[in-house]
Amino acid sequence: MDNLDYNKVFATKTKQIAISIIKEFSQLPYNEAFSVIRKQVYRSSTSMAANYRAMCRARSKAERYSKLSIVIEETDETLFWLEMLEELDYVQREILLDLKIKTEEVLKTTSSYRKMLKE
Repeated sequence: MDNLDYNKVFATKTKQIAISIIKEFSQLPYNEAFSVIRKQVYRSSTSMAANYRAMCRARSKAERYSKLSIVIEETDETLFWLEMLEELDYVQREILLDLKIKTEEVLKTTSSYRKMLKE
């Protein structure tokens, strides 16, 4: 798989995580505390996807590294909010487990990619 295919696969993967989060959590009943966390996880997951897409179109290695760093930060934040939802027992564990696995995969892969770019 060449770089372009890899980028396309991960751009789709990050967008699908954000879409899954929005679809799953928008169906849940209103609760003030959950509403605050829901907005945060929507923001971080969509930012993860948008910044990965921007990283794919970076004009320089420095810009690519910078955008990738934002992706890693937003992915880690998404993981944090998913863990919070799990600990608060607001969302079914099966739903969260799948989302956490996919998000952790993106985090590990993008972190490795950033290390490679730095070298």
